[in-house]
Amino acid sequence: MTSKLIEKNLGLKELLAIAIGGMVGGGIFTILGISVGLIGALTPVAIAIGGIVAGLAAYSYVKLGLYYRDEGATYAFVKRTYPKDNFPAAVIGWYVIFGYISTLAIYAYTFSSYAISSTSFANDDWIRKFIAIGILGVFTMINVWSVNGMGKIEDVMVYAKLIILLVVSMVLIQHGTVSINTLFHNMTLDAEKSGIMNILIVASLTFVAYEGFQLVINAVNEMKSPEKNTPRAIYFAILIVVFIYIIISIGALLAIPIQEMIKDKEYALAAGAGNAIGNIGSNLVILGAILATSSAISGTLFGSSRQMAEIAKDGYFPTFLSKRKKNIPIVAIVSMAMMASVLILTGGLRLLVEFGSITFLIISLLMAIINFNIKEKTNSSFWITSLAIVALATGSIFILYYELIHNWQQMLAIITVYLVLAIVAWVYSKNRKKNGFKF
Repeated sequence: MTSKLIEKNLGLKELLAIAIGGMVGGGIFTILGISVGLIGALTPVAIAIGGIVAGLAAYSYVKLGLYYRDEGATYAFVKRTYPKDNFPAAVIGWYVIFGYISTLAIYAYTFSSYAISSTSFANDDWIRKFIAIGILGVFTMINVWSVNGMGKIEDVMVYAKLIILLVVSMVLIQHGTVSINTLFHNMTLDAEKSGIMNILIVASLTFVAYEGFQLVINAVNEMKSPEKNTPRAIYFAILIVVFIYIIISIGALLAIPIQEMIKDKEYALAAGAGNAIGNIGSNLVILGAILATSSAISGTLFGSSRQMAEIAKDGYFPTFLSKRKKNIPIVAIVSMAMMASVLILTGGLRLLVEFGSITFLIISLLMAIINFNIKEKTNSSFWITSLAIVALATGSIFILYYELIHNWQQMLAIITVYLVLAIVAWVYSKNRKKNGFKF
């Protein structure tokens, strides 16, 4: 009993680092240029709304996490809520892993975009894609050959990138050529031009920048006072990240011309900081982006590959994906990196962001529905859970509506991917009993 108590050594500070590190993984670097291109000066408003939706989504994760106390988190919640029905666990397994694959692609693409932003290759999309695949290869080798990967320096990287982002934000605000009054005036003009629909679409797209808070649930068996620290860590981390994202976006809008951010959307913050405050500003942003995406790639590959191996062991993925060597799921690690590389080759930044946001909106929606169904057991509020379901469902619909209006072929491709994933999950769920798998 004593040894178990000693093992519970994760306090609020460590849990905040896990949650913030999971969220600030390149998201703000990715969404800034895209958001400004769609709604201009209203970007901070959309980021704030996205944070509110993330907070609503987090409510069900907190309640389910404290009820089940299972470090398997999303997949485990479904598996344990519907133990006699194979399909829900199968489909959530496929969706969760695809979501992680899409975020891996986003992080690698963002790493590459910022790494080459100050070179003559800055606007060469193929160079950007090949470097993105290369950095995935580097972290694949780190995860395959090192049990700890970059774990020992993860906390340092998390707080270092936060300090860099805050410093850059303050410097941008100080060197801003646009006044606060002018910014508010521009917001009014953009509100009339963009409309509430576009603001909500961008808010939905920003959801991928908040993906990662659920990593706290994976540590539920290793934390001190989970009843208190789980909600504190997740909600406080979301508030901190919302604040950081809003400050960064305001600093960028004050110091960087909007057209410049739209033109250089893949590395908007670095290009703008360089023009506004010189090479030091640009280099700081590049360093922050590289730190953020490096820790995110390594951490995501580490955690999600192990989840993939567990799902495969349960019979919902091909069984070869569960193979381990010295407890390292080598096949799963390599497979995830390869699939992320395919996404990088076939899509641009906006498509990757849309895939990531829709996937995690859908997953969070499913978690909210599950929590609603067992709300008496999890002691959840009817109204908060219902509001979360409405907000997450609406966000998913808004992104698909945007695709329908602007690129219906791409929308069809996105829907087709999810249908294919559901069909494959159904096939595996049907074959599972026949193949003799048991939980």
